[in-house]
Amino acid sequence: MHYQVDYDSPIGIIEIMGTKSHVTAVLFAEREHREPVQNEETPEILKICYKQLDEYFNGKRQQFTVPYFFEGTSFQNNVWQALTTVPFGKTASYKEIAQQIGNEKAVRAVGMTNSKNQISIIVPCHRVIGANGKLTGYAGGVWRKQWLLEHEKMAYLNK
Repeated sequence: MHYQVDYDSPIGIIEIMGTKSHVTAVLFAEREHREPVQNEETPEILKICYKQLDEYFNGKRQQFTVPYFFEGTSFQNNVWQALTTVPFGKTASYKEIAQQIGNEKAVRAVGMTNSKNQISIIVPCHRVIGANGKLTGYAGGVWRKQWLLEHEKMAYLNK
């Protein structure tokens, strides 16, 4: 059974979805009001994710510890796992991620996989930028990507 709770972040509503044992999605919703709110049926794992996102947006958390699960190919899982190694407040290029997974010619495939990341922020696809240093596409919108990178940069500098 899948559950959902919404988090009202400074950059819009975030839908947190999962089971009783792990988070399966953290996605931006293009709507103005929270719908599912926490109640007695909300699994503890979603409450923990909600709390960790709140700490992140308040500059008190740099790493997430909530368990999550990806459904994808081994290539996709390798890319998503590589994303988790990009440090808070830093960025990496698509080429660097491709090199890290041992397939430096797969830059475009890394980009496509990055765009299919269902666990935004926690698996930090927003930290991946073009080799020229420019912000490239982001499923939540490039403006959100920029906001997240600036937020992390400020939190990193103020720690």
